[in-house]
Amino acid sequence: MDCNVRLTRRLAHCERSDTKISLARAVHDTIWLDVEHSARRNAASSSTEYVPGGPIIRGTVNDGLPFPPPSKTHGSYHWAFERLLSAGLVPLTVAAFVVSPTQYPLLDGILGVSLVMHSHIGFDSIVVDYLHPRKFPKLGPLVSWTLRATTVGVLVGVYQFNTNDIGLTELIAKVWHA
Repeated sequence: MDCNVRLTRRLAHCERSDTKISLARAVHDTIWLDVEHSARRNAASSSTEYVPGGPIIRGTVNDGLPFPPPSKTHGSYHWAFERLLSAGLVPLTVAAFVVSPTQYPLLDGILGVSLVMHSHIGFDSIVVDYLHPRKFPKLGPLVSWTLRATTVGVLVGVYQFNTNDIGLTELIAKVWHA
């Protein structure tokens, strides 16, 4: 008799004299039949799938921080400004020392303000990273406001020094040659 070897049928209906081949094909076809009739699953959802948020006890240090509201003074705008300021300090410093500082007081003033802003951003990053209000509710904001007041005081001092005295670049040049 003709033996049908389609994978969707069991070979038990096939009559062959060789039992070894018949048994092997029957097992092979049975496996394929079982695979075809098994329930289809979605690979994206599993019973052992990780669920974000999991078993976290609320009200402990494991709580996530809330997302800050979008602001142009923080985030990617802030990061781009910091990088631009840092990269701009190199040619600005060279230009201030190459050109005579007494002829270009505006360049000296821009250098002074840029250095103070660069220092403020660096110290503010330290305060935010190590004295954040979540861990230090009183000390963190106090240090942050102290830094802001100190920055304003230094800006006033740099302005006074550049307008009423020799200026920042001239001072560094005199100290360098002393």
